Amino acid sequence: MLLRRVIRWVVVVIIALHGLLHLLGAVKGFGWAAVPALTADIGPLLGFAWLCVGLLVLAVAVLLAQGDCPWWVPLSAALLSQVLVVSAWQDARAGTVVNVLLLAVAGHAWARTGPRSLRADYARHVEAALSAPRHPAFVAEGHVADLPEPVIRFLRQAGAVDRPAVVGFRASIHGRIRGGPTKPWMPFIGEQVNVYGADPCRIFFMDATMLGLPVDVLHVFTRGAATMRVRLASVVPIVEGAGPEMDRAETVTVLNDLCLLVPAALVGAPISWASTGADTVTATFSLRRQTVTADLRFDAVGRLVDFVSGDRLRSSADGRTFTRMGWSTPVRSEREWDGRRVCGVGEARWHAPEPEGSFTYLEFVVDEWAPIEGEAWALPDPPSPREPGSSTLG
Repeated sequence: MLLRRVIRWVVVVIIALHGLLHLLGAVKGFGWAAVPALTADIGPLLGFAWLCVGLLVLAVAVLLAQGDCPWWVPLSAALLSQVLVVSAWQDARAGTVVNVLLLAVAGHAWARTGPRSLRADYARHVEAALSAPRHPAFVAEGHVADLPEPVIRFLRQAGAVDRPAVVGFRASIHGRIRGGPTKPWMPFIGEQVNVYGADPCRIFFMDATMLGLPVDVLHVFTRGAATMRVRLASVVPIVEGAGPEMDRAETVTVLNDLCLLVPAALVGAPISWASTGADTVTATFSLRRQTVTADLRFDAVGRLVDFVSGDRLRSSADGRTFTRMGWSTPVRSEREWDGRRVCGVGEARWHAPEPEGSFTYLEFVVDEWAPIEGEAWALPDPPSPREPGSSTLG
């Protein structure tokens, strides 16, 4: 991340200096002072052009410093600046080099945020997910009474009971990720939207840094199918993952998100619960062609402590092959938003055979979280009183 910042600030300084040099054309054009370095004839009209383009180039530097520069701004600056450079070629031709840099900045900004970018694809999927009709509902005590006792305690302390039903969530997170126990950590920031129901979707966009270069990652799970795309510097595709094995891996992640990030949406989910101890349960989640299982462990208060599954698959570096492997997501701490408690700080671990062994490959912090209210699944009818035990909902 540090190298990425250094590269960005070097580019900012070069472009800012380029913009300031344009102001020399305005100084000469308006006759404010002698400029021996410019031998070309520059009058007031052309001087005004140098002033405007100089300010435009400086605007690019400011926008880059802020981290949000639309692609058309550096493109316009490069083209207009080059016209002026040609008009004073003998004195200003070295500015062509910086204008090429401006074109590269414009190209990267277009690849990063343009209509064919992974960010734009993320926005399209989110818009589609959020545009689906949602029906309000209310979760009462009777809707959870048939669940195992550890799950009931969990839902109560998570703020899921006696509240409006929840169909999904939006979240912003940051953290770091790595490919193996000896691989370097890659810092990232991410955005995520999950919507549950008949066709759950999970849309996750990650802006990571690898060896000082930006890496865009987009996970999309919809209609029971998953894809993963990774682009280096928003341009070079390095991973294009899809297929039945990825579908199964992401189904486990969809269940994991339910438990860690939106427990209120567990009510009525197609999950078979089985108590395995005073503070442990096994959840079997069925979605389309996939059925996956996880063991959940809670503390005495009802907080989720860990989620462990043997049904997750670890992808190769290119996303083409998958290996079934033990996977867990210990919860380090929770956070509360408007009375709803979800995982605030967590990690993900692979339990690989030797020589790797068990290792943490993902650490994350939830920075912002908001529920999407609505009925995810048909809420169960409150059961008749009976002894607690295992049950199937959905």
